Amino acid sequence: MDLTVRWTAFPLHPETPEAGRSLEDLFAGRGVDIPAVLARLKSTAAGLGLPFTARSMTYNSRRAQVLGKWAEAEGRGDAFHLLAFEAYFAHGRNIALMDVLMELAAAVGLDPQVARTVLDEGRFETAVDQDWQRSREMGITAVPTFQMGGRRLVGAHPYEAIRDLALAAGATPRGG
Repeated sequence: MDLTVRWTAFPLHPETPEAGRSLEDLFAGRGVDIPAVLARLKSTAAGLGLPFTARSMTYNSRRAQVLGKWAEAEGRGDAFHLLAFEAYFAHGRNIALMDVLMELAAAVGLDPQVARTVLDEGRFETAVDQDWQRSREMGITAVPTFQMGGRRLVGAHPYEAIRDLALAAGATPRGG
């Protein structure tokens, strides 16, 4: 059974401009208590030992996803994805901006000039589009979503919950 972890973080709002969009604008007219949502997210992250900062903006992650695919091909995918996650969720940085992306690429040992070329030439765009399509077909509407063996966990969960999901899907514990 293939239980390979894949990074598929698609922007839930691909219309978000490069400069970002305020959470108030994003959720306008939908009755969302943004401070309460952010407080729950912060509490959940703290309980899981994950970095998180309350923020007022959301940013488009499309370019970061493209660079993530390239980083995967270069053997630096996990490092890039983790650093992009931290930049966005822990530091509230705009991961749509070229300067931020070049900094992240360099920080994981990738050439920023090649990273810019990857983005300018549209390399890996098709792979990202395929991830988005697959996510839509699977009914994924939030990230992170963990799906194995027909069961699904949505949102950040403790290790034990993800382990139980994998075991229920037929995974064999290491050494067992």
